[in-house]
This record gives sequence, C-alpha cells and structure tokens, in this order.
Amino acid sequence: MDFMSDQLFDGKRFRALTIVDNYSRICHAIEVGQSLKGIDEVKVMNQIKHQNGRLPERIQVDNGSEFISKEFDIWAYENHVTLDYSRPGRPTDNPFIESFNGSFRDECLDTNWLLSLEDAKAKIEFWRRDYNEYRPHSSLQGLTPNQVESG
Repeated sequence: MDFMSDQLFDGKRFRALTIVDNYSRICHAIEVGQSLKGIDEVKVMNQIKHQNGRLPERIQVDNGSEFISKEFDIWAYENHVTLDYSRPGRPTDNPFIESFNGSFRDECLDTNWLLSLEDAKAKIEFWRRDYNEYRPHSSLQGLTPNQVESG
C-alpha cells in the first residue's frame, strides 16, 4: 500500500491510495479522494476482504502518518494482518508498489486531463481494470495479474 498525490486541471490536489499484491501484481484498489485518512484505508481493506473473502497476512507500508493511524492499526490487529513498515527514507524496502506507482503515474495520471474528482475516479478505475485484465507483465511470464490471481 502507498499514497500518491496529484492535481486536477484546476490545481486542486487529490490523493490516491494504491493497493497491489506483491505476488500476482494485481491492483486490488486505487482509492481517490481530496483527503484520505486511516478510516479510508480501513474502508477499502474491508471492501477487498468482502470481494475476495480473504486478506493478506502482511501489508508493506511506509511510515507515513496515514499508516500509523489508530484506526488502521486496530483494523490490522483485529484481522490478524501484520503491518510491515519500511525504514524511513527507503522506498526500496517496498519496490513493487514503487514500480506500480511509477507505471500508474506515467500511464494514467500524466496522460489524462482530470477535470473533477469524479472524472479522476472514472479514468483511474478504467486504467486499473486495464492493468489487471489486459496487460501482460514480463515478471509474470507474459500473464496478466488476473490470470495469475485466478490460476
């Protein structure tokens, strides 16, 4: 999990919470909002749990204030999920999300004119589905993340 920031065409800032499985490379969610907090992480993780019927045993995160919130910590404890914090200033501790975020920025955020928060959500969700369903990955021997997840 990681956070990214960007802006709409009018300069209004927004944030995106990206959640990617390190094994299958599937992007489970990209939550977009003006301000995202620990309670938003809990909401998204509960949606993922409901959709998939399971949760990861461990989640790699950085030491940002969003990931050390009381709400997220309680959720992790109650769901038996270990929060694996990277060392401060060491993005290489979580290389898969950093690589994903680079692709997300290059292929989606930097190539789209985002007119509103709703427009950003729609374009980002379209890109996320394309990433999971149609794009083969060399690290997955030419399979898509969905093919790995279902296989």
